[in-house]
Amino acid sequence: MTESHPEFDRRMLEALVCPQTHATLDYDADRQELVSKSANLAFPIRNGIPIMLVDEARVLD
Repeated sequence: MTESHPEFDRRMLEALVCPQTHATLDYDADRQELVSKSANLAFPIRNGIPIMLVDEARVLD
């Protein structure tokens, strides 16, 4: 079963940075997350909108 996601505008990556480290982010299309390798966090994208709150982020394994 394929899950449909509203489209994330990749141009937002140019403006968004990690709220904790201010480093650049990587887009994970499969998990619908923006990944901050420097903070070891993944920020969810819900309905095409990135949730850039540290409290909402997932700690990377």
